[in-house]
Amino acid sequence: METLKYFLPQVWFVILALFLFLYVMLDGFDLGVGILSLTSSDEERRGILMTSLSNIWDANETWLVLMGGGLFGAFPLAYGTILNALYIPILVMVFGFIFRGVAFEFRELSRRKLFWNFAFGAGSFIAALGQGFALGAVLKGINVDETGHFIGSTWDWLSLPSVLVALTLIQGYVLIGSTYLVWKTTGELQETHYKTAKIAALTTLIGAIAITISTPIIYESARYRLFQQPLVYIFTLIPVLGVWLIWQLLQSLNRKEERAPFVWTILLFVLSFIGLGLIIFPYIIPTKITIYEASADPSSLVIMIIFIGFLIPVMLFYNLYQYIVFRGKVTGGGYEE
Repeated sequence: METLKYFLPQVWFVILALFLFLYVMLDGFDLGVGILSLTSSDEERRGILMTSLSNIWDANETWLVLMGGGLFGAFPLAYGTILNALYIPILVMVFGFIFRGVAFEFRELSRRKLFWNFAFGAGSFIAALGQGFALGAVLKGINVDETGHFIGSTWDWLSLPSVLVALTLIQGYVLIGSTYLVWKTTGELQETHYKTAKIAALTTLIGAIAITISTPIIYESARYRLFQQPLVYIFTLIPVLGVWLIWQLLQSLNRKEERAPFVWTILLFVLSFIGLGLIIFPYIIPTKITIYEASADPSSLVIMIIFIGFLIPVMLFYNLYQYIVFRGKVTGGGYEE
């Protein structure tokens, strides 16, 4: 039983990390495309952008629902504390999702699309901003008492580091959204997003460098973790690999490749999640509550693993099936080759 109490929280930490990664990767380009729609110069371009998402966007958000449900079941203490501390960023994200979802459906039925176009783009930006603030606040750390309950203030989530994380995450979403559109569009519109992808790659790199430098300076716990043996060698390698991936991404964009930029961007997200996981583990609320302290009863974790073991393959198959069926280009009028 003691082995299970030690092993099962680790398994669920990995499962939740997988859910979060799949959400950020899949809904990340959805949000990125939505943000990019704010810069579209005419209705036809905007229509192509939204059509590229029309058959996949709602299924991508399922991973966030699974992540929230898994956190509630596996780490109930963390679920209650995190939601209590991050009510405002989470509400901002939810309102962004509402605006985005309603705008997506109503735009198709509206004769005057200007308001719904703005609502879709603004909703995407607001949702991404809320997620960035929430991530920044969790990395900063949440004030809790000896029982793990939140004792901070309403605005603890708002700080200079969380603003930096939020802006960098938005740039990352714009990057993956741009590379997705490079893959899905043609002609003049594709050329436009080759350019936006290059810009977003550089701004994301700048943000990542700023976070990498500022984190050990501002947070003593992160500084201890980053320079701890033998993790210091891994944390030294991650920025080097990140710069190399950005270089490969820029080279693929310069060569006008269509699918490679999206792949390189996904690898950047993978690398970021590996670094994030290594910094946080074994905490579920850095640096206050570990996964072992916040985990549910082992019998509950086992039952949930059995259920989720059936659900994950079904979800992955459904997502894969969607992308295979709708793998073609989205074209329209004057933007075809």
